[in-house]
Amino acid sequence: MCTSKVRSRSPEVPAPTTIPVLRTDRLVLTLPGPEAAAPLVASYRENEAHFAPTNPPTPANHLDVEAWRTRLRERRKEFRLDRSARFVAFFELGGPVVATCSLGPFHRGAWLASYLGYGIAARYEGQGLMTEAARAVIAYAFGPLGLHRLMANHLPENTRSATVLRRLGFTVEGYAKDYLYINGQWRDHVLNALVNPRPLAPSAP
Repeated sequence: MCTSKVRSRSPEVPAPTTIPVLRTDRLVLTLPGPEAAAPLVASYRENEAHFAPTNPPTPANHLDVEAWRTRLRERRKEFRLDRSARFVAFFELGGPVVATCSLGPFHRGAWLASYLGYGIAARYEGQGLMTEAARAVIAYAFGPLGLHRLMANHLPENTRSATVLRRLGFTVEGYAKDYLYINGQWRDHVLNALVNPRPLAPSAP
């Protein structure tokens, strides 16, 4: 029988509250404030047709800059409340949006899990940037956030997403019928997961 040594996470150590800035060879990822609303809206507007086949319906104010200013404030508040970490990737802070990579919602207790969601602007596809960004977010999830398990799902025909997940070490765990309503119909999804290679024991309640 193969067993893994489980590390304990001290209950005295709080979840991170300082807004993180993750740096890779080519990217900077953070949870931006309201100043990033305009670049985000510009990216979503430019990539509306690109994301439509794979994303659930968006709210009516999805392309409204003021709505995004509010949303970005709320996302930072969610992070400080240990509920989510919704990263945006740039080549440099203040520049155009390259990709998004989100963790949330966080499940603590005996599960220590979260979903991983991601998307990259069409103009930056095929350069390994999405894998680079997600790898940094995963390291943050398994390190400072103290998570044990990440889950990420994709449409069966979305081979790009499947390739990213394989590169990141995710394994297929199942297949869900009519999992999400996308582009006018209920769509099946492939279910994937990645487990922290250095297992953590949950903090004492």
